[in-house]
Amino acid sequence: MSDTEAEAEKPARPAIRGDLTAGPITRTLILFSVPTLLANVLQSLNGTINSIWVGRLIGEDALAATANANIIMFLLSAAAFGLGMAGTVKIGQRFGMRNLDGARRTFGTVVGFSFLVMTAIAVLGFIFTAPLLDLLGTPGAARQMAFDYLRMLFVSMPVVMASIILQMGLRGSGDAKTPLIFMGLTVVLDIALNPLLITGWGPFPELGITGSALSMVIASVLSFVAMVVYVYIRDLPLRLRGKELAYLRPDPAEMSYILAKGVPMGAQMLIMSASGIIVVGLVNQEGLMMTAAYGAAMQLFTYIQMPSMAIGGAVSAMAAQFIGARKWGGIGRLTRAGMWVQFAMTGLVTVLLLAFDRPALVLFLGPDSPAVDMARHIQFLASWNFIIFGVTMILTSVMRAAGAVWVPLAILAVSLYPVRLGFYYLTYDALGSDAIWWSFPVSAFSALLMAWWAYARLPWREHAHAETAAEAQEQAHADGQPAGRMVPDL
Repeated sequence: MSDTEAEAEKPARPAIRGDLTAGPITRTLILFSVPTLLANVLQSLNGTINSIWVGRLIGEDALAATANANIIMFLLSAAAFGLGMAGTVKIGQRFGMRNLDGARRTFGTVVGFSFLVMTAIAVLGFIFTAPLLDLLGTPGAARQMAFDYLRMLFVSMPVVMASIILQMGLRGSGDAKTPLIFMGLTVVLDIALNPLLITGWGPFPELGITGSALSMVIASVLSFVAMVVYVYIRDLPLRLRGKELAYLRPDPAEMSYILAKGVPMGAQMLIMSASGIIVVGLVNQEGLMMTAAYGAAMQLFTYIQMPSMAIGGAVSAMAAQFIGARKWGGIGRLTRAGMWVQFAMTGLVTVLLLAFDRPALVLFLGPDSPAVDMARHIQFLASWNFIIFGVTMILTSVMRAAGAVWVPLAILAVSLYPVRLGFYYLTYDALGSDAIWWSFPVSAFSALLMAWWAYARLPWREHAHAETAAEAQEQAHADGQPAGRMVPDL
């Protein structure tokens, strides 16, 4: 008797809270992914609004500067996010076991170690800001602005990262509401402060692009302080008091797990972000206006890929439970449902942004900028790659849920480096700058072919060991391309 037949003959289990294998797969998939999608949109609004103010109040050279700065920040924050994701999983496991003290120990270690790591990165980044921008070939008119912008962000990195780790820890403890509240507060403060500090309205000094970075810093720090106060007033589980404050000193036993799980996720994001760094460097060679156009297009790319990231995370979490229950028939149905839902949602967002691309891009560049038509051209050639990439993400998310983490990582690395860069260098003489934009769908299609082959042919099912739903979901979140984001999504 096949596994599917045997599974069909088993009496139906009563649905239990947190059981993602019960009920209609497509309905569960959509309901599980929507909160993640909304949280990612809210988090990304901060960078988007910042780019709108910068582009409209200062100009294309400033927007080009932020495009260079954001990709550097994404790269440098990737390692800490890997640790934070691993900590989120461990905190969730210990809450599930009702081990509150253990959850606080894990949280303290993640916060303390991430703070040390980000402080070291911030110091090095501050010292080597100029060489980093030179490495990217940042256009001359944007270079000084990018320098000023980046240095302000480096100063804030340790506190901003502590805030993000706190939000990730709260989510791991089952509290998704508090991080959303304070993400919203950060966005509101940034919206209000950005134009005041850029233009010097009223008593505020006119700081230009430095004011834009400073507004993000102030918004993030105020939101962090308010969140810490809120955690202590409400006596939320992760607050540390008295002797528990010693948990902020990294514990070797805790670090062994966090590094074992966090390093692969950090490596995954480093592969993605390093590829983004290379692309920005290639775009910089095409001139200031092209970099500004790409900076605006990347902001739209951020939102186009969000459905696939949310659905990929949901598929991975559900697949982990199906694998744990040995419901192999459900795995196939889940994979097909994930691909169709992702295809529909990402396709809808892509079509809408292509249909209304001019109004969307004018938000960043202004109606008279020559970069608007350049950005529309980039959108037309490159944006639909996220539909293809989203299908790949579903396949790799299922394999990761079974513990097969290195094959998906290899697929990403091959598609983003030899394929994407190889296509660019082979076709640049014929296509010019279009070689960059065509390399996106070419890379995505190659990744899809490799992922489909690996999913169908490799023996990952035979060696499957189910990840926890939380761990599977965190790993899927590391798949997203940097696009216009400053930091990975929570």
